Amino acid sequence: MKTRVNIGCGATPIQGWLNFDNSIAIKLANSPCLYFIAKFLKLLNKSQIHNVEWNKKNNISYVDATKKIPLEKDSVECIYTSHMLEHLSRDGVSNFLKESLRVLELNGVLRVAVPNLRIAINNYLINENADDFMREILVQAPPINTFPEKLHLFITGYRHHQWMYDDNSLCLLLKSFGFRNVKVYKEGETQIKNHESLNLYERSEDSVYVEGIK
Repeated sequence: MKTRVNIGCGATPIQGWLNFDNSIAIKLANSPCLYFIAKFLKLLNKSQIHNVEWNKKNNISYVDATKKIPLEKDSVECIYTSHMLEHLSRDGVSNFLKESLRVLELNGVLRVAVPNLRIAINNYLINENADDFMREILVQAPPINTFPEKLHLFITGYRHHQWMYDDNSLCLLLKSFGFRNVKVYKEGETQIKNHESLNLYERSEDSVYVEGIK
């Protein structure tokens, strides 16, 4: 089977695919010595320990997709990323899309799911509650005033949203980097062949799905 990649898999790895994420918990999972020291010094709470153990069990690999996807050029049949792009800076998104084009084979598919800004705005226009709107789009940075808060940020990484997209802006973004046949797909639809292990309905209540071809 050709290589298929799920980037920013979080707690939803795909069976039979390479699953990547950038949590420091993955580094601890792959470094028994550092993991032992962190537990011995009681730097990890129960939730963080559970996260490390979960990553070990599910063979999640570490990657910072804004820098380099550790795969050969033209070696990947398809890339899937769900609710990851909005966490990246504009420069980070640029690097990720360039790396995606590098590793995808000719006619390889990139499938992107992100929170749909259009849905959030429509909810705001209905409810007219600005505070709910700001909470919904998750742009507030986490607190880092205390040592536990700083440690939590170090372990989990920066998880607030740095940019938001709707169907039009996401399509224009992929086209601007050279992806072909870029279009919006309804939940349950894809041009990826043999997609049985891929959840085509992931977070469908607030997502927009866009695919492009190299």
